[in-house]
Amino acid sequence: MNEYIIRGGRPLVGEVTISGAKNAALGILAASIMSDESVIVENLPDVSDIRVLTQAIREIGARVDQIDQHTVKINGSTITDYYVDNEYIRKIRASYYILGALLGKNGYVEVALPGGCNIGSRPIDQHIKGFEALGAKVDIHNGMIAVQADELVGNHIYFDVTSVGATINIMLAATLAKGQTIMENVAKEPHVVDVANFLNSMGANIKGAGTDVIRIMGVEKLHGTEYSIIPDMIEAGTYMVAAAATQGDVLIKNVIPKHLEAITAKLVEIGCHIEEFGDAVRVIAKKRLSHTHVKTLPYPGFPTDMQPQISTLLMFSEGTSVVTESIFENRFIFTDELAKMGAQVKVEGNSAIIVGVPRDRVTGAKMSAPDLRAGAALVVAGLVADGVTIVNQIGYIERGYEDFDIKMRSLGADIEKIDEKDEKAITRFKQQVV
Repeated sequence: MNEYIIRGGRPLVGEVTISGAKNAALGILAASIMSDESVIVENLPDVSDIRVLTQAIREIGARVDQIDQHTVKINGSTITDYYVDNEYIRKIRASYYILGALLGKNGYVEVALPGGCNIGSRPIDQHIKGFEALGAKVDIHNGMIAVQADELVGNHIYFDVTSVGATINIMLAATLAKGQTIMENVAKEPHVVDVANFLNSMGANIKGAGTDVIRIMGVEKLHGTEYSIIPDMIEAGTYMVAAAATQGDVLIKNVIPKHLEAITAKLVEIGCHIEEFGDAVRVIAKKRLSHTHVKTLPYPGFPTDMQPQISTLLMFSEGTSVVTESIFENRFIFTDELAKMGAQVKVEGNSAIIVGVPRDRVTGAKMSAPDLRAGAALVVAGLVADGVTIVNQIGYIERGYEDFDIKMRSLGADIEKIDEKDEKAITRFKQQVV
């Protein structure tokens, strides 16, 4: 197993280019098999979640040609197997998108129940509610979920809670249902809009994505298309926070600034200088930042996937901050790791009270990434801390960040990825002259 070893104290300076949005790409890859014509998807992030889903699509019989590192050509006309299960697909949350895609296309599909990061309860009851509203029967047995329908018929669906996964999944199924489907209280995240735009480019009739109500008029079939995925707002936000935490100056390229407004607003509030361009943002932080209150909310609110990173930044800021997590109940587990470095964080219910600690009082430590975004946050902490930090279980981080260590090094970070059993490499790194 690999781990990151980091020597902190260097400001990040330079330019970094953001990859395609992982959360959009997962929905789009699933949607691509709904057509019997070839689909070309560009700007795919080269991360493990994408590789796992792509392999699952291959295993059920679809043709998948890897044109280059970030482009695939997929044809779903050769699918012969509607049973999706392997040890890897059980580890990613987005496996359930194959349900919506193949239910609409084939009328039957069976998929392993989803895994993903341990950040709290993420039930699929809203997915089931949506499938049943369209006329499908759902059966869960032996760790599998089977969905079947002789015919899908559009319906009016009101989600009890706003769910990105359920919004995308039911949108996939309803695209090939008979008649009109109206979905209310839906998620409005940019990746929901991107999946809808992709489906529309294949001939779907979806209106309202990005608002509270999505209207879908079912079509008989979808055709091929070429489509480029939007930039990843969470990857961009992570580098924005890393620049701020290290008191750096970073130009973050290939972004949609509109998607970053909630993150930008908080960074400006605590003292960062941010410049926005057409497809880039520049983050400058030359002094210790101040405190604030943050509450995670569905888009366009502050994203839950940025909560660990902003919490880590506030660990170094002046004064007392409060971060409230309103989406997932287990998302503060990583604060136990930060405490090893000297962080002063007290979790009470769904809030964390963070008392800022001067940078010179935060020291490197050996930590384990408990999930994807928390893992990235621990790396950010290591970039600031005095001394050497080791972050293991980085497989979580590599689920959603392409070339994380390489991009950080391009900005001047002192970080390496090594085999955790290679004691000589660890010793060499610690002995290097700064």
